[in-house]
Formats: sequence, structure tokens, C-alpha cells
Amino acid sequence: MDKNKTQKEFLRLVEIMQRLRAKKGCPWDRKQTHKSLLPYILEEAYEVIEEINKNDKVHMKEELGDLLLQVVFHAQIAAEAGDFTIAEVAKGISDKLVTRHPHIFGNKKLKTAAAVREFWEKHKKEVKKRDSVIDGVPVALPALLRARRLQSKAISAGFKWKNDQGIIAKINEELAEVKQAVKSKKKKHIEEEIGDLLFAVTLLGYHYGVNAENALNLTSNKFIKRFKYIEKDLKVGMTESNILKLWKKAKKENIK
Repeated sequence: MDKNKTQKEFLRLVEIMQRLRAKKGCPWDRKQTHKSLLPYILEEAYEVIEEINKNDKVHMKEELGDLLLQVVFHAQIAAEAGDFTIAEVAKGISDKLVTRHPHIFGNKKLKTAAAVREFWEKHKKEVKKRDSVIDGVPVALPALLRARRLQSKAISAGFKWKNDQGIIAKINEELAEVKQAVKSKKKKHIEEEIGDLLFAVTLLGYHYGVNAENALNLTSNKFIKRFKYIEKDLKVGMTESNILKLWKKAKKENIK
């Protein structure tokens, strides 16, 4: 890594944002607030995810830049209000990384990724004075991602299965309960049991290092391609068996 070039380019980005926000800067940039920029944080983060899934390194670099811009943008707004600066943001995360890696920057022995994870969660609980390791998971996260974060934190505290068989048994148990709920025809009950099933499936994904949020997005993308492939042959009122024939054809053609 070229340290001087990195510092130069980061400083250039900060200075560009300062100019855009100055009195004679860009009217649109000057108008923005922390809240008005919220949709862009989410959008840029998801665009980074999309390029990672595509393994498109060129566009991933571009999207990471867009995401970095959001960090610098918010820090500049905060600096203007006298709240904090981008330097304080960088210092804060650097200090946190050093503190959370005593096996690298200190003498603590943490030899496995699991041991590191367990240390992180215990440390955060102590520093932030939380009652539970699962406190602090944002409610606003997408549901499957939130479930995964809750599970990972619970697992770090010892709440885990020895192997996948226990999780699969739990999935089967939840599926049976969904079937019973469907028989009751009570929407609230069905909703609850479907939630339990999704939570258990998410746990199986976590066990194998699969992000359920990402997996579902990939399946949705596959569905889009297969649906478009058969869409011209679909007709309103078509029987389920004929629809399935079209779908099987799309699968056979390896549309994904």
C-alpha cells in the first residue's frame, strides 16, 4: 500500500466535500442533512452487496467509493454543527479495532476466529454496559439479516447446536407447526409460525456460513430470470400443472 497516496486521496475527498458544502458550493449538497441522506446509505450499501455477489471488482470499487462518500458527507455535516469531525470518526474506529484485537496489539491469546468473536461480544457488552450480548442489534435491519445477527451474538454466548442435525430437526418441527397453523386458518398464528420457520432456516444458513438475506436475494434474482423466460407462455387461468411444466422447462434450460 502506498501510504502517501492513500492519505493524499482521502484528504482530497474530504476537501472536495468541504467545498461542496461551502457557502458558494453546490445547492443540493448544502441542502442535505443526516436524515435526508439516510436512503442513500442503504442504497449504496446494497449496491456494494450486489457487486460483491456478481464478483465484479471494477464496479465494486466504484460502489465502495459511493459508500465512502456517505461517511465523509455525514462527517462534514457533523463538523459544521460542531459535533465531530472525520478525523474523530477515523480515530474512533481505529481505537476500537486496537482494543478489540488484543491478540494482535497486545498479549492476549486468541487463536481461533470463534475465540475472537466471543471476546468481541463480551467486550462490547462490558464497554457499552449492556444487559445482554444480543442488545444493540438494530431493529431497522432487514428481517433475515437481523435474525442472523441475533443468532451470531447468542452463539457467541454459548447458545448453539453441536451439529446441523439439531437445527434440521428444529426446521422440521417448525414446518410441522406451520402446517398446523394453516389448518387453523388464523392469519396471526400462521404469521407467527412462518416467522419461526424462517428464523430456524436462517440459523441453518449461519451454521454453514451462508447469509440468509443474501441467499434469498440470489433466489429472487433467479426467479426473475426464470419468470421472464416463461412469461410469454403464461396465461391467466392456466392450470397449476401447466404452470409447473413451464417452470420445469426453465429449470431444465438452466435459467438462473
